[in-house]
Amino acid sequence: MKNNFLNLKDIHLNDLRAILSEALKIKELRVNWLNGKKDEDKVLSDVIAALIFEKPSTRTRFSFDVGIRQLGGQTITSSSADMHLGKNENVSDTAKVLSRYVDLVMLRTFDEKILFEFCEHSDVPVINGLTDQSHPCQVLADIFTYEEKRGFISGKKVTWAGDGNNVCNSYLEAAGKFGFNFCFYGPQDSLPDRSLIEGVEKCGGKVLVTQDPEEAFYNADLVVTDTWVSMHEIEKKQKRELFSAFQVTSKKMSLAKKDSIFLHCLPAHRGEEVTDEVIDGPNSQVFEAAENRLHVQKAIIKWVLEI
Repeated sequence: MKNNFLNLKDIHLNDLRAILSEALKIKELRVNWLNGKKDEDKVLSDVIAALIFEKPSTRTRFSFDVGIRQLGGQTITSSSADMHLGKNENVSDTAKVLSRYVDLVMLRTFDEKILFEFCEHSDVPVINGLTDQSHPCQVLADIFTYEEKRGFISGKKVTWAGDGNNVCNSYLEAAGKFGFNFCFYGPQDSLPDRSLIEGVEKCGGKVLVTQDPEEAFYNADLVVTDTWVSMHEIEKKQKRELFSAFQVTSKKMSLAKKDSIFLHCLPAHRGEEVTDEVIDGPNSQVFEAAENRLHVQKAIIKWVLEI
């Protein structure tokens, strides 16, 4: 049975821990190396990977492409404008065909149903590069970043500020796996799906939902936010007005632990969900986490291919 990396809730904690451990080894081995230099073992020397993007991408595209090249593999990158994924051809047919051409597929798409259908009919491993419902690669890289700087995240307080979006969903799944306490700080109308909150609670975790900044930020170990307006959303002005009270500011961060970490998956709308003082401040590890996408995703690739 092939390994797939679709959602954190479906992957055993031991496997997630193995991925994080491998990512640390990968990162340490490449200290002071040029980015274009291949890893010494070149474990993907016989591998071709398809990178499929229905959504625009900077970090996901570059980090996967560079990571596969560093591992010695080759990539074919395609957008929705280049192929018939779900348009004029069934998703299942596309998956069956690509399985005969490539050894691995990374799919960044809109509806998670497309990802699941593709995976069901693919004979090669599939990695979730992002959907409207989840972003597991980003969240695992965030956890890697926190633990690299501060130690195990289990038992820590993680505060999410803003919209109950795809990244927030994956954080809730991670809370159930890694055992951290999750605080959602955002408008009542933007709560994440109740089933995800219940999933954390069934695992013995704690989820706090609040609109009180003092309650949300007090003693937080990790503070995370994301853009309020996704790439394809409408009614942007109304949403910005709704979320303006939930901006991450220096004043709010002062309530968190002194050694707390701030993260944002990027792209950031500075002056909206976060101020310049926070994203460029001493607690921010935003750009370190962006780099860590590369190392963690290389480890994910090795895991799904059982290398």
